[in-house]
Amino acid sequence: MLKQLLIAVLFFLPSLLLAQSGKVFDNLTLPSTILGGERKYAVYLPPGYESSERSYPVLYLLHGGGDDQTGWVQFGEVLHITDKAIQEGNATPMIIVMPDANTGQRGYFNDFKGEWRYEDFFFEEFMPYVEKTYRTKNEKRFRAIAGLSMGGGGSFMYALHHPELFSSGCPLSASTGPLTLEDVDRYVERSGAKNVTAAQKKAYYEKHSALALVESMPADSIKQVRWYIDCGDDDFLFEGNSLVHIAMRKKEIPHEFRIRDGGHTWTYWREALPIVLSFVSDAFHQY
Repeated sequence: MLKQLLIAVLFFLPSLLLAQSGKVFDNLTLPSTILGGERKYAVYLPPGYESSERSYPVLYLLHGGGDDQTGWVQFGEVLHITDKAIQEGNATPMIIVMPDANTGQRGYFNDFKGEWRYEDFFFEEFMPYVEKTYRTKNEKRFRAIAGLSMGGGGSFMYALHHPELFSSGCPLSASTGPLTLEDVDRYVERSGAKNVTAAQKKAYYEKHSALALVESMPADSIKQVRWYIDCGDDDFLFEGNSLVHIAMRKKEIPHEFRIRDGGHTWTYWREALPIVLSFVSDAFHQY
């Protein structure tokens, strides 16, 4: 009898271990009318998703410049890190969605002239698609956004533009946008845009500078989001993140600000991800 029980346990053990792992799909697509074509994305589904009927919180996780929707999968080890955080009880089971912002034009924002409207795509097409396709809890409390570098900038701007949609915002090593109106010229040159007017530059600065937004927005609006801001002490984007932190302090906006040893590297972001998962889970839970 004991021998038969042991054989049964050994037979089913691989299935039991497999059931404890989430799944990642990194080459999925959806149609976009706004951007005119198919857009790729990746998704992490938590352990038990396929065998349950429950709905889950969702984290939108944005990649950096030069990567695509596979960045957090390939280099960020999102499957291993999230599985481990959930198994150890440091994160609640969640769906993680990673869109591609590197095809057509690079970036998470509408361009200077409104001819490339990625931010409109994200809010008007991508989020509704995700929240109809997957069993997500479609309430602010159960929705968070995070990202690294260019995606950290996307996290800042999206949560500041729509504090009513996200419970938590977690910019990592974020590109915080132009620090002054004069700094916008550098962004125009980098984008290759031609004949950008002074009015268009001003509008871009007011909408895509995290520092300008924090200084101009009502503090109560910014306080609707729980903030976790993290940037390495050797990171070239350290200044912008520090200035946003100071601006938030002056307006008495609660936020976590972390300066850890490190630079603009995947080692740094892999170490940040478990903390982000725990942080957003605090809102997903009843805290």
